[in-house]
Amino acid sequence: MYSGAMEKELPAQPHADIVTQSSITSSLRSLGVHSGMGLMVHSSLHSFGSVKGGAATVVAALMDILTPAGTLLMPTFNHGEPFEPGGAGVFDPRITRTRNGAIPDYFWRLPGVVRSLDPTHAFAAWGAHAERYVANHHRTLTMGPHSPLGLLLADGGSTLLLGVTYGSNTFHHVVEMSTGAPCLGRRTEAYPVQLSDGRRVMGFTWGWRERACPITDHTRYAARMRERGLDRTTIIGSCEATLFLLRDCYDVIAEALREGIDGHPPCRLCPIRPRVVAATVASDWDDRLYCPLTSGNP
Repeated sequence: MYSGAMEKELPAQPHADIVTQSSITSSLRSLGVHSGMGLMVHSSLHSFGSVKGGAATVVAALMDILTPAGTLLMPTFNHGEPFEPGGAGVFDPRITRTRNGAIPDYFWRLPGVVRSLDPTHAFAAWGAHAERYVANHHRTLTMGPHSPLGLLLADGGSTLLLGVTYGSNTFHHVVEMSTGAPCLGRRTEAYPVQLSDGRRVMGFTWGWRERACPITDHTRYAARMRERGLDRTTIIGSCEATLFLLRDCYDVIAEALREGIDGHPPCRLCPIRPRVVAATVASDWDDRLYCPLTSGNP
């Protein structure tokens, strides 16, 4: 099952130097990453070339720069893998791996890192606002304004792409859900979740669309980010790192969804709708109250 963007890597370029924690730290500080900021990171370890210490080094560099006064957020999405034939049949936040690469899969397992309970698209967080960002993810829209990434937006946060393209930018789904895109189901799929107290409950998540969005999934907004000078880039080893403010990205994507782009229609005229699969359920979401109608959420 596919639901949401996997990490889409940039082509690796030959680079003879071994990347160290100090070189990552100095490059990211020059890019604009700083102590106390809120940061969502999408990443490819392979893109750096050779990193001394591997994923642990990249995570240590990020934590060192942000300090506990900042907040580090990463995707730990399983994209429905546990629910495919031969899978575990349940999402267990304590053991279910992520399909977002080596860096987030190392990150979420660290002491002090907390993980949300969305059955297919859990986030992991560390730092000052970590608990607040993930605590109610399973009780709201998967990529809505009160999701971990939506809360990061409200706090003035940024996204860092490490060796991946805008195709990995999960944030465009936050814009879609926040502006009412009709192609995403609002808590219209349900899957088993294993809780730490031993209970197994059904967790609601979004319903993925029946086919790709020509605007966001094909990242047609990315050129506008660059043309308007809204992102910054640097090279670390053979990794291209891109940093941008979520608010700037929101405005660019919302404009494209509202007006259309490159000959593709605006959201309101698009015929794409949520898929229907075995896990599809009636939505429990009340748009007026902006909360679930059911009380069965853990």
